Amino acid sequence: MNSSSHQRIGVVGTGFIASGFCRIVQHHAAGLTLSRVLTRRDPAACPGFPFPDRLTRSLQQLLDESDLIVECSGDVLHATVVVHAAMRAGKPVVTMNSEFQVTTGSWFADKGLITEAEGDQPGSIAALQEEAVMMGFKPLVYGNMKGFLNLNPTAEEMTYWSGKQGISVEQTTSFTDGTKIQIEQALVANAFGATITRQGMEGLRNSNIQEGATELARRATGLRHAISDYVLAPGHAGVFVVGTHDETEWRALNYLKLGDGPYYVLTRPFHLCQYEIIKTVRRVLAGGGVLLNNTAKPSISVVAIAKCDIPQGTPIHRAIGGYLLRGEAARICDVPGHVPIGLIQNATVARHIEAGEMLRFDDVDLPPSLALEIGQSLFAQPAAPLA
Repeated sequence: MNSSSHQRIGVVGTGFIASGFCRIVQHHAAGLTLSRVLTRRDPAACPGFPFPDRLTRSLQQLLDESDLIVECSGDVLHATVVVHAAMRAGKPVVTMNSEFQVTTGSWFADKGLITEAEGDQPGSIAALQEEAVMMGFKPLVYGNMKGFLNLNPTAEEMTYWSGKQGISVEQTTSFTDGTKIQIEQALVANAFGATITRQGMEGLRNSNIQEGATELARRATGLRHAISDYVLAPGHAGVFVVGTHDETEWRALNYLKLGDGPYYVLTRPFHLCQYEIIKTVRRVLAGGGVLLNNTAKPSISVVAIAKCDIPQGTPIHRAIGGYLLRGEAARICDVPGHVPIGLIQNATVARHIEAGEMLRFDDVDLPPSLALEIGQSLFAQPAAPLA
């Protein structure tokens, strides 16, 4: 670490999340300084970025001038290269990139300090999980709240909502078609040794979070294993953890408005993305260790499902947030040979794919990359069943 009074924070990415985090570091983070921000674009082509003097296109300069790296590019292939270099340089890495975590993140989990940040739903669930366990709760459900789902939105719809919300079309699409929440909950499952009830999860429709979360807890009890899942509840946002507690605590918990048990629903009705990354950065710098990551031995992956018929030879620039494929969480042991949706970038479809089919490595031609090498080592071979 830097021996000066300020720890130097390097950032990867210049989008909505990265820009917001950089503002927090510069204006609200005593003892920290924004050192360098890595971009693949010409710095002159980033007119909206708040600190243009910190931009660099040199990965080596980023590493040389930073004590900790925050990766929030949203790009799996790029993040894999950056994290690999950071690990080799001995730099701790904080990500807000669940797409990277569930695709190649496991390969790095035992090679250095790498953690997903609080702020996005997985990190917020992890923070709530820590609090729940400290209070004596035994988690059964690690839950997410989703307000809207459309498995196959149109380009016109996504362009409209992208402009209205001020985020990219790709992000808007991955949020809308469910790919993002499948990725997030796969990461959560792997982080806490949980599983899923079925491919794609339950995603119960219930505007009453208490009822929906409790029903998921019943299913987890029947499975005899903690689960990661979500409730589709229009008008709600945030995360929840459902747990049990000692039977002798029933009266006190009832008095404190948590109900009659045996399932107790703890909610966090917000997640503040770039504003909360700083909490995980300070955690790492203070020696607090990993909040969550995909672990070295994941049991859940995110498969690619065709939204429509896809002819042989069709190019796919990026599967996540596109109109051809969407992601579903699946147990790795159930989907041998699947290609994780996060790996499908700059690819070409090798055979005709029917709507609803799951893609395997043999179904797409993927250009050489470090991410592909790692992904094949992690997912190309069948995995052992979950105990």
